[in-house]
Amino acid sequence: MNPYLAEFLGTLLLILFGNGVVANVVLPYTKGHAAGWIVITFGWAMGVFIAVWCVGEASGAHLNPAVTIGLFAAGKLEAAKVAGYIAAQMLGAFAGAVLILLYYWDHYVACDDPTSKLGTFCTIPAIRRVFPNLLCEIIATTVLVLAVLLATQPSISMAEAATNGLAAPSLKLGLGSLGALPVGLLVLAIGLSLGGTTGYAINPARDLGPRLAHAILPVPNKGHSDWSYAWIPIVGPLLGSLLAAALFMSIKATAPAIVLP
Repeated sequence: MNPYLAEFLGTLLLILFGNGVVANVVLPYTKGHAAGWIVITFGWAMGVFIAVWCVGEASGAHLNPAVTIGLFAAGKLEAAKVAGYIAAQMLGAFAGAVLILLYYWDHYVACDDPTSKLGTFCTIPAIRRVFPNLLCEIIATTVLVLAVLLATQPSISMAEAATNGLAAPSLKLGLGSLGALPVGLLVLAIGLSLGGTTGYAINPARDLGPRLAHAILPVPNKGHSDWSYAWIPIVGPLLGSLLAAALFMSIKATAPAIVLP
């Protein structure tokens, strides 16, 4: 599969299951109404698991501009791929939100709370304060991206392989390199432990794509799309990804050199 198509489909699946579980819990008259935060975090984790499982072999399953930027900043992704990956992720997130609106249309019609409807598209902070909200997104995303970088470190570098006449290590870098189940558990842990303040966007595409869908699509009695907050789940994850890359490079620089036979 083309890696850009894989990123589009993987991010679509992520939003289909992630925003789908939020809609199932939040919107009225669903079978899962009021099931609670544990169901939401587990649904998001399973969405990540399924998306990575489906497209990890094709693209590394970044599914997240923060992961893409973090890998690029750590020297693990070519610059030529960054824009294409991010564009595919944004389009996939938008398309996933469209499918959720269609799937739960009757329940959107039955819902009289615009804030609940917005929450099925994008994140809303529990307590709205700029610096704490931004800090939460930075910390949670740093955990995510640093785990990806640490888990995908090959035993030898490309340069070391060439110098010693060995076959170059082959590794698709991204969430897929962690393995589908471990990355799902990682996102579950982030949601359970760090998600209660901002809704743990940890992914600019996951928030911005569906927020754009909310603004553009004819959501019944939808209210505003909260653009005054929208920069935080973009800037916070991107800063977290750069911090994770810097920490990774620092760890790598202080690690013992690999001695090859």
